Parts: sequence; C-alpha cells; structure tokens
Amino acid sequence: MPARIDLYRSSFDDRERQIARMGAFTVSGFRYDSGIEALRIRNARGEIIVLPFKGQQIWRAAFDGRDLTMKSMFDEPVDTQVYLQTYGAFMIHCGLTGVGAPGPADSHPLHGELPNAPFQTAWLEFDEAGERLTVGGTYRYTVAFSTNYLATASIGLGADSALIDVSLSVENLKQTPMDLMYLAHANFRPVDHGELHYTANYDAGSVRVRRSVPAHISPKPDYMDFIAKLAEDPLPHHRLDPALAFDPEVVFSIDMLADDDGLAHAMQRHPDGTADYIGYRPSQAPLCTRWICRTPDQDGLGFAFPSTSEVEGYTAEKAKGHGVELAGGGVWRIDIRMGLLTGAEADGVEADIARVRAAAS
Repeated sequence: MPARIDLYRSSFDDRERQIARMGAFTVSGFRYDSGIEALRIRNARGEIIVLPFKGQQIWRAAFDGRDLTMKSMFDEPVDTQVYLQTYGAFMIHCGLTGVGAPGPADSHPLHGELPNAPFQTAWLEFDEAGERLTVGGTYRYTVAFSTNYLATASIGLGADSALIDVSLSVENLKQTPMDLMYLAHANFRPVDHGELHYTANYDAGSVRVRRSVPAHISPKPDYMDFIAKLAEDPLPHHRLDPALAFDPEVVFSIDMLADDDGLAHAMQRHPDGTADYIGYRPSQAPLCTRWICRTPDQDGLGFAFPSTSEVEGYTAEKAKGHGVELAGGGVWRIDIRMGLLTGAEADGVEADIARVRAAAS
C-alpha cells in the first residue's frame, strides 16, 4: 500500500528536520524566517522546494546542477497574499475567480485568490515501491452569495526524474454554475541565446503579442516599437538575444496544437542541447500564455502557461467568451508536466514538435 504522511503547520520550525526517507527520496521540513512552511524534496537528480500551505507553490526547482527557477528580488517567500509582495516561485497556480490584471469593473486581486491561498490540508505520499512521491493538499474557498469550491492540488516526482507532474482539480460545491479561470504560472530562468520550440504555427495570427500595458509595469521608450514589430512577426523572440527589449515584460497569447496523444509541447532549448520543458493537454486548458521578463532585477521565462483565459482580468475575459462554466457539483481538472530534459530527450520532443507543425501547415 502507498505510505501517506499528513502534514501540519505545527510540525515545522526554524530548524530543518528530516520527515521521511525512502529509496532515492529524502524529504525535510523547515520554516523560513518569514514564517512560511516548506518541504525540501530531494531525489537522484536534484531537489524541489514546495510550500505545502501557501498555494502549493513550487518555490524552487533544481536538477542536474541547474537552478530552473526565475531570478527575482525575493530570497524567500513572504507571509502575504498580495501577489507582487511575494514573487519569484517556480510554479504558481493562478485563478480561480479571475486571472491576470483586474480591470476597472473587477474585484479579484492580480491573478486571483489562488497563488498564495492558505491551504487547509497537506500530505506526502510514497508509492509501494518508493519510486514516486506526491505532495498533495486542499483549499476550500467560500464567499457567501458568490463562490464555494474545493481545490485539490498535487505535485508528483519520480525517484530518478527531472520532470514534475503538477495537477489541480476544482469541485464546484454550489448548486449553481461557477465561472472558473485558471493559469499555470511556471517561471523558468531564461538563458541567453536559448531557443523556443513549441507546437503552434509561428505566425502573427497564432502567436499574438499583448498590445495593452497593465498598470503594474512602466515600459521604456522603445518598448512599444518592439511590441509593434512582434505584432507583425513573432519570430524574432524565438531566440533569446539579450539585446531584445523584454524589459519589463512581453506577453503573448498562443494557439497551441496537440500531437496524436492530445499533448501540446513547449521548451526552451539551451545552447548545450538540454531543454526546459512544459507539456499539457489543450483539451483541459485551451489557451496558452507566454511571458518573458528580462530586467536587471528579475529574469523570468514562462514559455508556456496553460490557461483557460488570457490575462486581462475577469470582465474582459468573460466578454471574450474565455473561462470555464463549471456546473454545480462539477469537477474541472488540469495535468501539467514540467522540468528539465536531457539532450536526447529534447531531441525527441523537438522532432515531435516538428511533426505536429508540419501536419498543421
């Protein structure tokens, strides 16, 4: 039988302590100086740091001696639910009552209530062979006359794997439908001269740059000229030339294509042949957002954010027909794989991407 360990906030303190060890896995728990509880999970390839009670974020991911996580101004997570006041995690669940920057008619915070949600339960689970570990947790969000849902998150890792399986299911506990908007904010560290490969047509109709400027950024004088060029031809951004004007951020909406197994693939290919990777099912998340932020203080690449809407806030996205109408008692789910590919693995994915693109042309 699988072995399960329930986690409690009171079990974490300032001293890092081993919680479990099985096969190639070692799990330890600690509390940051900010008071946030964390799990350090090591396997044969590296480690991830998970915040089990704070949005089930993956704060850091490092494999084969490489830190996959974006550079930010935060050395540790902060005890706040304000999105921009604790920033820089590797993977953040966003939503569910809205996604992106709220518009004038919206009441949801930036990227919704889920990123820093206080999860009420959390646990660890090993399979019988000790070859797979899962972190899970639940968060119930209830607002009278408005919203009532249960979110269940899980993070899975194999003993000798550099790929993380992230899942989220949402049950609408109301008798009436709820509008659900979701985005998986997976923040890799960009590499100079890295190349972006993904299952989509590489034209301006399929890879659309955001033309609006949200209130939380202050663009430089040449920024809008760069955006106008990308609106005509997105190809220049596929190679991460450090001279390109990704300061403060550039955002795209992409029409991803699926392979014969129903999977969309995206990766940042490093000059050494390895690659950062995202794979998911467009049937679960029909839209894809790309975010590139390259500044002296923050260096982040979200080359594929699986999503149910774009990032203009609830009212604007609802008007576009985006989001999921989840029936009373209904359940919505998303499954995403992310992490690091070896050179040989990346060659295989790149060949699959080429086949999908050729079939669509």
